[in-house]
Amino acid sequence: MENSGRRSTRLRFIMVALGILTQSMAWSATPPTADAVLAELKAGNRQHQSHQYAHPHESAARQQELTKGQSPHAVILSCADSRVPPEIVFDQGLGDLFVVRVAGNIATDSEIASIEYAAEHLHTPLVVVMGHQSCGAVGAAIEGGTPPGHLPTLIAQIQPAVVEARKLSGDLSTNAVRLNVERVVTKLRTSQPVLAQLVGEGKLRIVGAVYALDSGRVEWLPEKKAATQAAQAVKH
Repeated sequence: MENSGRRSTRLRFIMVALGILTQSMAWSATPPTADAVLAELKAGNRQHQSHQYAHPHESAARQQELTKGQSPHAVILSCADSRVPPEIVFDQGLGDLFVVRVAGNIATDSEIASIEYAAEHLHTPLVVVMGHQSCGAVGAAIEGGTPPGHLPTLIAQIQPAVVEARKLSGDLSTNAVRLNVERVVTKLRTSQPVLAQLVGEGKLRIVGAVYALDSGRVEWLPEKKAATQAAQAVKH
């Protein structure tokens, strides 16, 4: 009887332990919310500003884990400028960010397609469009003229922000960088058929930001009528 009682107690202990483990695994498998991811990015940027990096997810084990698949928490659409590496700016590691980089952080069909893949198939809840101080692509759009090669196609995407910025007081480059980010954010929020639908359903959040080269600080731009923009896009 005593042995039976001990076995019963041991069995109950094992079942409780398995229950805790199963619950823990379920929690870890639950995708994070956009709010939680944004808070994580803000914390990472504070670490970057103070140069006190956590260097997460850089181990050999993490590298091997990612051979089975990926589940990045955020999409970062940023400039290709070598001074603005998102993984360092936000102190993130392997598999944490789905990064799309192009001069001037523009959003043509190619960039949008990459973002759609992350949002629709990887269920990434947050997209950050990040411009930066002293952007060369924005500077070229301000300078005008006819640049060589394929640059005119890229500059044409930024030109509307420059035209709008010329109407404002203050530094032209700073205003153009900010307005370019805002235009791209609006473009993504209203992009049919995938992104606008996800934003309208509350499954995707798209925000804008500007990175300061001198301080390392990311300024987060106000979110302007995101739900309204997406709803109107879906209707049309």
